Amino acid sequence: MAVPSGMQTAGRPVRMPRSARRKQLLEAAQEVFVAQGYHAAAMDDIADRAGVSKPVLYQHFPGKLELYLALLDTHCEALVAKVRDAMTATTDNKERVGGAMHAYYEFVDHESEAFRLVFASDLRNEPAVRERVDRMERTCIDAITETIMADTGVARAPAELLAAGLVGAAATSAQFWLASGRRVTKEVAETLLATLAWRGIGSFPMHIDLPAEPAELAEPAS
Repeated sequence: MAVPSGMQTAGRPVRMPRSARRKQLLEAAQEVFVAQGYHAAAMDDIADRAGVSKPVLYQHFPGKLELYLALLDTHCEALVAKVRDAMTATTDNKERVGGAMHAYYEFVDHESEAFRLVFASDLRNEPAVRERVDRMERTCIDAITETIMADTGVARAPAELLAAGLVGAAATSAQFWLASGRRVTKEVAETLLATLAWRGIGSFPMHIDLPAEPAELAEPAS
């Protein structure tokens, strides 16, 4: 009978290519972190879940924080890629808004629950974690900002606020939808929030008068 990948045979770990072993260890670590949180998780737990010895685990990751950061990088990059894809997949701005909502709902609803490492971490006060999450959020906002500026003529500062509002609505509503027990389908939730956002962003360029900005806050002429 074949021995499952990562299990031990006669006390010895099964040899695997380094990239495959790393992937296996990250998958095991993710399961443990999601189930227990960072602080309650132990390297022993992760090694046991992966079916390897602790020395094998430490050959790939020098500590628990490095494991967590590697997972965080992977999932932050995946969410950024989904948002960027939503902005470039079509020239229809209404579909772009829907695509951005879909990116967040898909991320939060994934069976791995990896979103908890990003949005619900018990390690948010760790500078390296906070920096990565902030960078992810900033990059998503920037991607949407560029699209708003290009298609509406709105200046960067108000476009960034609009983009931040869209990102905030997507992230917060998706987590609320999940935490409240998915009382509507994901498709309905995405449509509701996308419609709400589009009815605001779709009205730009604006034909209303905004309060004048102080001169020191006005954007310099290009």
